[in-house]
Amino acid sequence: MAQTPQQRRANEKFAKHEAAKRGKAPGNVAKPTKQVSKPSLSKGWVVLLAFVVCGGLLFELLRVVPEIWAMLTRVLG
Repeated sequence: MAQTPQQRRANEKFAKHEAAKRGKAPGNVAKPTKQVSKPSLSKGWVVLLAFVVCGGLLFELLRVVPEIWAMLTRVLG
């Protein structure tokens, strides 16, 4: 019994679907290109964040150190 055009289209569609499930042959697979990932923060934002954190710490130390020094001179002197 010969295939009807409708059966032929259905068979071709099924064959394409099955071929897609199996994947491509090793010779046809393209090598993946190496992608360079971008950092989530730019250098400027990192510098600003470091300045805010370290600068705040520095100013706090400059405020606290004289108080500690005065307390030590009273205790030891």
